[in-house]
Amino acid sequence: MSMTQAGNRTLAAALCILGYAVLIGFVDNFVREIALIGGLWQFQLMRSAMAAAMMGLLALPLALRLRPVNFRAVAARSLAHGTGILIYFGSLGFLSVAQASAGLFAAPIFVLLLARFYGHRIGVLRLLAALVGFVGVLMVLQPGAQSDLDWRSLVPLAAGAFYALGNVATREWCAQESAATLTLGFFIVLGLAGALGLAVLAVTAPPVPEGAAGFLTRGWLWPSPAFLGWTLLQAVGSMLAIALLVTGYQIAEASRVTIFEYVLLPVVAGWSYLLWQEPLSLSAAIGIVLIIGAGALMVLRSR
Repeated sequence: MSMTQAGNRTLAAALCILGYAVLIGFVDNFVREIALIGGLWQFQLMRSAMAAAMMGLLALPLALRLRPVNFRAVAARSLAHGTGILIYFGSLGFLSVAQASAGLFAAPIFVLLLARFYGHRIGVLRLLAALVGFVGVLMVLQPGAQSDLDWRSLVPLAAGAFYALGNVATREWCAQESAATLTLGFFIVLGLAGALGLAVLAVTAPPVPEGAAGFLTRGWLWPSPAFLGWTLLQAVGSMLAIALLVTGYQIAEASRVTIFEYVLLPVVAGWSYLLWQEPLSLSAAIGIVLIIGAGALMVLRSR
């Protein structure tokens, strides 16, 4: 592949990741509404069921290929990605969102290490871009600002590691799969996890705090119209977003694409300001500049 082709693929992948960030950043801002009236596990189960049903209905008219070419590879990739997301959500039970997110967004560092394992050259510039982006992430999230860091803050790093493995697997294991196949696999894993979580809660019956504090321990409830509406919005938005994410990782090398995922944080911050009038601190603004700079550096270097 020529340098021009590689640059064009990297730019196309960057646009896919930007589309993913805009969509997922928007719908994830409304998880706070879902947390007030429902539980995480019911939400995962119902969102996955909605997404799978929509993909099944659209498969024929849009000629979507849902059957995997390599079932084991798709299952392993889906399990890695799903495990990362579930560890992230689970860590919210004992860590702040800032601490949990900081661990999850260590994924680009893990991607670089895994890419080197698969024989890809990393280069000083790419490593520098990843480190600059991660510094920007820490400035946006400010982990430890709300509570002292202890050993529990290492748990989200496992989420970042599994999430990174899923991203690398998208190209290394599943290059011949369609974006629809990998998107459906992701939702199936989360749906199964949701069903398992509901079963465990039905048996253990833990105390459930009121409101958002009970998001992780709330079992099955008869879904209200509001819960169904927010979950449907999440299903549609996340289905399109994950398809764009998968496409981005399929058309360019993971160690290049992963830098662009940092853009999710400034996009989420922008949506938070537009939707909830939550302002940015000076530290967060500087962090966003560093994140955008890291992504721009990768695009320019690739071209």
